[in-house]
Amino acid sequence: MEKILLIDGSSLIFRAFYAIRNLSTKDGLPTGAVYGFVNMLNSAIKQIEPNYLAVAFDKAGPTFRTREYAEYKGTRDKTPDELNSQFGIVRDLLDSYGIKHFSLDDYEADDILASLSRKANEENIESYMLTGDRDYFQLIDDHAYVLYTVKGISQLEIYDKEKIKEKYDGLSPKDLIEIKGLMGDSSDNIPGVPGVGEKTAIKLIKEYSTIENIYENIDKIKGKALPKNLLENENLAYLSRKLGKIICDLDLGIEIEDLKVQEENRQELYEKYKALEFTGLMKEYSPEVEEAHDFDASLLAKKDYKDLINFIEKEKELVFDLINEDDYIKEKPRYLAIKSKDNKVYTLDLENDFELFEKHFKSLFESDKIEKVSFDIKKSIVMFDKLNVQFSDNYQDLMILSYLINPSGSYSLQDLGLSFLNVEIKALDEYLGKGKKRINLSDLDQDQLLEYQANNLFVISKAKKLLLDKIEEMEMKDLLYKVDLPLVKVLADMEIYGVESHAKEFEKLDEEISAKIENLENEIYDQAGEKFNINSPKQLGVVLFEKLELPVIKKTKTGYSTNIDVLKKLEDKHPIIPMIEEYRQLAKLKSTYIDGLIPMIGEDNRIHSKFNQTVAATGRLSSTEPNLQNIPIKTEEGRLIRKGFFAGKDKKLVSADYSQIELRVLAALTNDENMLSAFEQGIDIHTKTASEVFKVDLDEVTKLQRSEAKAVNFGIVYGISDYGISEDLNITRKQARNYIDSYLDSYPQIHKYMEDIVEIAKEQGYVKTMFARRRYIPELSSSNFNLRSFGERIALNSPIQGTAADIIKIAMINVYNRLKKDKLQAKLILQIHDELIIESPDNELEKVKKIIKEEMENAVDIGVKLLVDVEVGDSWYEV
Repeated sequence: MEKILLIDGSSLIFRAFYAIRNLSTKDGLPTGAVYGFVNMLNSAIKQIEPNYLAVAFDKAGPTFRTREYAEYKGTRDKTPDELNSQFGIVRDLLDSYGIKHFSLDDYEADDILASLSRKANEENIESYMLTGDRDYFQLIDDHAYVLYTVKGISQLEIYDKEKIKEKYDGLSPKDLIEIKGLMGDSSDNIPGVPGVGEKTAIKLIKEYSTIENIYENIDKIKGKALPKNLLENENLAYLSRKLGKIICDLDLGIEIEDLKVQEENRQELYEKYKALEFTGLMKEYSPEVEEAHDFDASLLAKKDYKDLINFIEKEKELVFDLINEDDYIKEKPRYLAIKSKDNKVYTLDLENDFELFEKHFKSLFESDKIEKVSFDIKKSIVMFDKLNVQFSDNYQDLMILSYLINPSGSYSLQDLGLSFLNVEIKALDEYLGKGKKRINLSDLDQDQLLEYQANNLFVISKAKKLLLDKIEEMEMKDLLYKVDLPLVKVLADMEIYGVESHAKEFEKLDEEISAKIENLENEIYDQAGEKFNINSPKQLGVVLFEKLELPVIKKTKTGYSTNIDVLKKLEDKHPIIPMIEEYRQLAKLKSTYIDGLIPMIGEDNRIHSKFNQTVAATGRLSSTEPNLQNIPIKTEEGRLIRKGFFAGKDKKLVSADYSQIELRVLAALTNDENMLSAFEQGIDIHTKTASEVFKVDLDEVTKLQRSEAKAVNFGIVYGISDYGISEDLNITRKQARNYIDSYLDSYPQIHKYMEDIVEIAKEQGYVKTMFARRRYIPELSSSNFNLRSFGERIALNSPIQGTAADIIKIAMINVYNRLKKDKLQAKLILQIHDELIIESPDNELEKVKKIIKEEMENAVDIGVKLLVDVEVGDSWYEV
């Protein structure tokens, strides 16, 4: 029997969105719902092997159900913007899969799919409806099944008549329509009969079959409350059944034959998954690729090393690959592979052949005359430091080249091989077995090791010229050689040196916060009148909305919502709410930061974070393991965590922070006279903006007006909408819109820039920073409004954020080089967005303060004076 797979696109996207919340591309495009949807789609196709396929979506706007009952689905929140944008991406992917998708005025997705299911069954075709919505259970029949999502999105389970009978105490699928009429549905705001839950509804329908029969036999129903409730709400029972019943006989003008499974467009899917950074799916749909077998690999023998060294010195180029067991911050490198002439590759076991390396090869890595070429040079510099190798400044990093060419991509040698050479090579975990928590190179046999490193060198050596030619074509040579490549060495040294930190400081803070948490727990229990699990949303919901009878803001399928937005709206309703908010903040502080930081402290009493320069599409740096750029600053308890980071003995920390650098960049990019004048005269820019927006003299600007002007200033920088500003300031969207309009009137050149930059981005497909860093914006050509709007925000803020990021990088390089040139012991140890931190010996302090201020303020000339605030202290908290 042939099969049709019918997919409720809206249900699956919502389910995927809440199952995968934090997935996005490097440029911030949310993709979790798309990823979850695609995985469920592929799993269902594999499981069912359908002959026909169709997807239905709910259409925005009223339906016959809302006309019947205005409050239908009335308690649902507005669809989040980060979810809205993903619907268009899913539809676009379905087109590449060759899958038809539909939506219909006045009806919902389940009505469309139910009608297609019945039509297919009449043509003797089995139907499988893929959904996360239990309403579909009413449609199950002899040849109609529901493929239901369980365990988030990881498992799909087939429901048939027997499974319904088992789950609902012997009832049939059609009985579920009657159940819905009696008990309603809180997620869809279908009222049902008050006081009738699932157990009572099942019992009544088992005995009387239909709602009509219940009312015909109302005098036989035992008890006082139930018959009374039923009689008083008879109209709600019939209304709820009507709302909950899925329409099965729509004339859609679609023939089942039109839904026959089509051949997918693999090239389109490859390109789209590449743009979405779905690496696994990208590989699955990658074009036919070659395998890298051109290189002859062997272990380096003593008889070979002279020829290898002669080749390197003649070519003035050392192409290498360095690998280690696991964490490059903590462990020594294990195997070094070097390319020789005639596509020959030699591998050294650095553990067993260290003397050979130290005697004959170490000097090559330290030589300024020889260019070292590899992928992710920073990692190699950090590892070589453990072998006392003073890596020279003459190097080429293909990871950096790849990033500059496509800052929104993913970066591995495997990706590089596919993208530029159409060559497929294996990642290390493909040799070792996925899922292993730790890489153990001893699991590799010799042939696998040699093949892995030879393939890496094949890609590195073959791709280098292609990438450099592309960089020249894109006019980014200055950016490469003056900013991003020199920065690699700076970041490597920061990782090697680390930040002084002692566990006892965090343990002391842990005691203080744990005591506060315990006190808060007791206060919350007193307010609630009982003990309960504060971390359980279900138990907390019962306490807040049933016991304390606070107004219900939002309900979910599993109960009451108690998220941060809900608690914010209840702050003035009961003293328990601020306590719960503070409890959650402290609990997160303890688990994420204090408990998370202590294990990161090394034997040298320093934390060695990893600094990444190929993560953010804007060019900004990020920090991981641990993320030191995300230490809380808004609460006193959060700031206290910075007490755990301090200067070493007889040293101080020097912090230098750019003052409003992004607004200064905005003034420079737009050449807006009003803003330029404010910076030139040293007028506080937020006060100036408040004066312009609220039409008052500078000395009459209130604190509130300055605060609101500040939100608008940074809102413009980050491309925020009137909705975003209204949420931030707790004002109406109309007020927020008026603020923005007044701002744009006050700064006409900024207004013009905002219009022009979007048009430029649409025309050329990308925007640039002042230093030629590019960011491509494919979203601007999307047919989806939300995606285009997202692209416009990127076009607005990328040149500003990217230029500011470039300036801080140049400053880092200049500060680093100046400290070396002046032969100081002081070390650059941290970069936190617009702030640099140096650990300085006490006797160098005045020199260091002067150097950091000079080098940061004079890093570049953008036509607007850059100002830096310098602070000194024993700890990060003090500065």
